[in-house]
Amino acid sequence: MTTALEERPIHSWLTDMDGVLVHEEEALPGAAEFISELARCGRRFLVLTNNSMFTPRDLRARLARAGIDLEEDALWTSALATARFLSEQSPGGTAYVIGEAGLTSAMHDEGFILSDVDVEFVVLGETRTYSFEAITRAIRLVGEGAKFIATNPDVTGPSPAGPLPATGAVAAMITAATGIEPYYVGKPNPLMMRTALNRIEAHSETTVMIGDRMDTDVKSGLEAGLRSILVLTGSTRAEAITSFPYRPTAVLPSIEQVVPLVEQMSPSRAQELGED
Repeated sequence: MTTALEERPIHSWLTDMDGVLVHEEEALPGAAEFISELARCGRRFLVLTNNSMFTPRDLRARLARAGIDLEEDALWTSALATARFLSEQSPGGTAYVIGEAGLTSAMHDEGFILSDVDVEFVVLGETRTYSFEAITRAIRLVGEGAKFIATNPDVTGPSPAGPLPATGAVAAMITAATGIEPYYVGKPNPLMMRTALNRIEAHSETTVMIGDRMDTDVKSGLEAGLRSILVLTGSTRAEAITSFPYRPTAVLPSIEQVVPLVEQMSPSRAQELGED
C-alpha cells in the first residue's frame, strides 16, 4: 500500500467486475469476502462494468452463481450510464439502438422511444449477434444527422473460444463509413465514474476505484479525481505498468489483499459526520 492511498479515509468504493471479482464464471479469491466486508463496515459501493449486454438482474444472478451476493442496485453498467446521460441530454427522446436487453431496457426505463426512423440518437452497445442490416441502418441514420453514441470503446470481448469483436470494433466500421466518431460513455470516460459517484452520493476525494486495466479503470479513476488500486488478476500485467504515462495509487496482487483495507481505511465516526 502506498502513502498516497493512506492520505485520506476511504468512505466509498467503486470496483470493476471482470478481472477483479470474477474471471469468466468463477469468483476470484477474496471477491465474496470483499463484498461482505463492505456491507459489514457500512461502506457505500458500486460494481462497474463496461459490458452493456446484461441487465443488473442478469449480472446479479451471474455473480450469485459464483458465490458473490449483492443487490441489483449495487451494479452500474455502461448501458445504465449511457441511458442516464442521454436522458439528461434529451428527455423522452428517440433512439435507434443496437444491443441486447441490458441496453434496450435501460433506454426504455429512462423514457426513450426506440425506433429506426427520424431518431435523434444512434446508440451502439454490445451484442453477440451484430447484424449487417442493423449496422447499415445505423450508418444511414448517422449520415442523415443522428448523433452517434456508443456505450464503451472496448474493441474485443472475452468468450470461452477466444476474443469476440465488441462495441469499439463495430463503432469503427460506422465511423469509417460516415466519418463521424461516436461519443463513448463508458470507461475510460470519467463520466461513468461521475454518474456512479452521484448514484451513491459519494465524493471523489474519499472514494477509491479498483480495476484490472490501466487504460480504462485506472485512467477513468484518475481523470475523475479518485485514488485507484490496480489488481493483477486481469488484463494489465505488472511489467506493463511502466509503459503508461500515469500510475495507479497502489498495485496489489488481487482483491484478496484489499479486504483488510476496507476496515483499516474506513473513516472514524467524527470523520464520517464531517463528510455529511
